Amino acid sequence: MFDNLRKKWKVSGRQFAIILCVFALGGSLTGFIGKKIMNEFQIGKDWLWAVMYLILITLIWPVAVVVVSIPFGQYSFFVNYIRKIGIKLGIIRNNDAS
Repeated sequence: MFDNLRKKWKVSGRQFAIILCVFALGGSLTGFIGKKIMNEFQIGKDWLWAVMYLILITLIWPVAVVVVSIPFGQYSFFVNYIRKIGIKLGIIRNNDAS
């Protein structure tokens, strides 16, 4: 599975390990920041809290992984990765002529 993903992304084994670390750290940072922000709201942990939390982490995650990727030297990979997700979701227009 990991080898197929590494080949799909066209990265070396070392770069693949770094990318996985950035995903892990970015995801952890997203959860940490999301909890801190949600604790500021006086909302009981019910369905409304869960919905707001999901929306919040969906907005924070792309920023978190790009920020975490900078010191690891993976900025260009993650900017392209986020752009591809945005194109697939229809949030970003594809400006390629192909």
